[in-house]
Amino acid sequence: MADVLEIARAMPGDAEWCARLMAGSEPWITLGRGYQDCLARCLHPEYDLLVARAGGVPCGFVLLHPRGLAGSPYIAAIAVDPAWRGRGVGSALVGAAERFYPDARHLFLLVSSFNRGAQRLYARLGFRQVGEIPDYVIAGASELIFHKRLRSS
Repeated sequence: MADVLEIARAMPGDAEWCARLMAGSEPWITLGRGYQDCLARCLHPEYDLLVARAGGVPCGFVLLHPRGLAGSPYIAAIAVDPAWRGRGVGSALVGAAERFYPDARHLFLLVSSFNRGAQRLYARLGFRQVGEIPDYVIAGASELIFHKRLRSS
């Protein structure tokens, strides 16, 4: 990555940018998530929204729930601006999510069965599929449960 990437909590106005990015990207287009739904998720008070910036300009985000699955942190959404894809931003956001809750032992996420690129990324970053929920969001597609152990105790 040529530019210095900074990842920090969202600032005022970031949720709108994140929601636009999310609503205009896969898998949310296929899953039928529009801007208002994405904005509600990004603004939800129980979630932590982290934004990646390069040169002060947002280039991606990760939305986290501190107790999203079985009491463990959960990556609810992650997206990278198309101009920044393939440059390590997604990996950096996942790394920030892994460090964000320092006492967490596990991290979970769901990835759509049709989102093969994301599945490869998560596997490369040490996640493994531990379950599947068929027809969960849309008919004919599964949500795959991915898990990563962050620390043993």
